[in-house]
Order: sequence, then C-alpha cells, then structure tokens
Amino acid sequence: MKASELRQLTKEELEKKLDEMKKELLKLRFQQKISGLENPMAIRKLRKDIARVLTVLKEKEVASDD
Repeated sequence: MKASELRQLTKEELEKKLDEMKKELLKLRFQQKISGLENPMAIRKLRKDIARVLTVLKEKEVASDD
C-alpha cells in the first residue's frame, strides 16, 4: 500500500487498518514457525506497510496539533 493512498484515509480507518495488519503479521509469524511460508518476503512487506501506517498516523497527529 502506498503512503499517498493511506493519507486519504481518516485516522479511525488508519487505526483499524493498523490493527488488522498487526493481526495478519502475527498469523504469518505463527505460520512461518509451524510450517514455513510460501513467500517469506510477505512478513517484510507487511512490516513496511505497518511502518507506513504509523508514519501517516504521526503526520496527522502533528498536523492536528498546529
């Protein structure tokens, strides 16, 4: 997901998306430990997407403080 797409979402939508991504990351980690992943890069991609969401949330927080 691109940061420009994330910036169009509201704060509540971003928080919901972040929660979903964290749950998905947990599932992927369990799957990796138990049986291995078909695509091990999926964890890396998901972690980067989580970082993007957190960055956009922080941007919105700073913008609202002004």
